[in-house]
Amino acid sequence: MIIKYLPKFKKQYKKLPKAFQQQFDDRLRLFVLDPTDPRLRVHPLQGKFTGYWSMNINGDIRALYLIEAETMIVFALIGTHSELYG
Repeated sequence: MIIKYLPKFKKQYKKLPKAFQQQFDDRLRLFVLDPTDPRLRVHPLQGKFTGYWSMNINGDIRALYLIEAETMIVFALIGTHSELYG
């Protein structure tokens, strides 16, 4: 699996507390091993985020990504539920 990051994602990631960055890194390792692991709560989004998928990082942090090809994931946004969805 190829993982890429949009510039906006990188900027948002750097602003997260270190503990949240570590949680994302841990979840990403889990995602690479098994994207269907129920702990990730991966699901497709609708509305203004149609085409994006959401991955649960912790109780409030979500990472949104796009599937560009069968083996390429592009992380686009990361933040709290209210930051991302309003």
